[in-house]
Amino acid sequence: MFSKAKTKKSSDAKAQSGSLNETPAPQASVQSSSSKRSGSMKPSGVPSIISADVMMSGNINSSGEIQFDGTLEGDLKAGSLIIGEKASVKGEVICETVTVRGKVEGAIRAKSVSLAKTARIHGDILHSSLSVETGAHFEGNCRHSDDPLSDASAKDFRRSRPSSAQPAPRPVKASLDDDAEPRSKADAPSFLNQNRSPLR
Repeated sequence: MFSKAKTKKSSDAKAQSGSLNETPAPQASVQSSSSKRSGSMKPSGVPSIISADVMMSGNINSSGEIQFDGTLEGDLKAGSLIIGEKASVKGEVICETVTVRGKVEGAIRAKSVSLAKTARIHGDILHSSLSVETGAHFEGNCRHSDDPLSDASAKDFRRSRPSSAQPAPRPVKASLDDDAEPRSKADAPSFLNQNRSPLR
């Protein structure tokens, strides 16, 4: 199975490659350093881009970065998200970091929220850090949380936010004359009352 000739040839080849080309050792160190990097850092992928002519209905889930410029009816979960100026999202947005330049109708939960001057938000924001440019429109409640992405924080926020119910309107008392007596509900209108002339 083994012969001296093969062993001699392979040892000669190793000696020649070692004397002529010193690259095997550095390549091994490069490979080990790249494997160290991939273990300590997340691999950076290409961001997903959803263009303005896309209309979607449903939920989007991604652990990476998304540039969203289309229209979505559903929830959007991502690692990092940029909502473009022409974009519209009707649903909940849950991200590590989110930059809003377009329209969002729904809750936003993120560690870092940035609202550009073109942002239009109709919903609640639960955040660790929030920045708002002059000109951004925001209608809703916002609250700081150390862990806005947890479901427990979201439930606590929904439970503690003020109710949006408006108070009942107060009855308005209108009278034509200061000397007129207040009418009861059973009384006829003033122009039908015999004690009072409509021409007065």
